[in-house]
Amino acid sequence: MTRMGLPVPPGFIVTTEACHQYYGNKKKLPKGLMEEVQINLKKVEEKTGKIFGNPQNPLFFSVRSGAALSMPGMMDTILNLGLNDSTIEGLIQITADGRFAYDAYRRFIQLFGKIALGVEEKEFDDILNKTKEKANASYDTDLDADHLKDICKQYLALIKKETGAPFPEDPMVQLKLAIEAVFRSWMGKRAVDYRKEFNITPEMANGTAVNILSLIHI
Repeated sequence: MTRMGLPVPPGFIVTTEACHQYYGNKKKLPKGLMEEVQINLKKVEEKTGKIFGNPQNPLFFSVRSGAALSMPGMMDTILNLGLNDSTIEGLIQITADGRFAYDAYRRFIQLFGKIALGVEEKEFDDILNKTKEKANASYDTDLDADHLKDICKQYLALIKKETGAPFPEDPMVQLKLAIEAVFRSWMGKRAVDYRKEFNITPEMANGTAVNILSLIHI
C-alpha cells in the first residue's frame, strides 16, 4: 500500500517467520526480535516526530494481526498502545480534551488486560456499568472525564488483583506482550475454527505477521 502511494501511517511489520519461530521455540519470541523492533521503532519516531513513551510528545501504536488470508474478527488487535499514567498527560495537552484521552486510556487498559494479560472482559464491563449506574448515565458517551479517569483507576486495580502484578507502565514491555498476544491469537479457538470452516490450509496461510502502525491522529 505504501508503494502504491496510499496514505499509510508509518509503521513496520514483524513477519510470519517470527511467528513460526515463536511456536517452534515453546512460545518464546525469537532471539534478537525485540532489538530489531527497537531499531524500526526509532525509524517511526524519526518519521512522525514523536517519541514512544515520551510524556510531552508521545507516540502510540496499533498492534494488529496480518495473516496471508483475511480472517475478519478472528484474531486480536490492541489499540492506543503506549498509553500509561505519564503519556496520558501528554495526550491531554496535545488534544486539549481530557475526556477523549481518558476514554482512549480506559479502552486500551481493557483491551490490553483482556488480550495480553488474560483478564476476563466481564470484569471490566462490570466496572463500567456500575460507574454508569452511579453517574445516572445511559450511555458511555454520557460519562465525563472524571468518570473515565476513575474507571481507569479501577481497571488498573482490577488487573493488579487478577494478575498479581501492576499494569505494565513501560511501553516497550507493553509492545513485547502485545506482539506475543497477536502470535498466540493465531492458534486461538476462533481463528482455528475459522480456518477449519473455510478450509484454509497451512499452504494458504501459515502463521500471522504483526502490523505495528503509528496512530498519528493522536
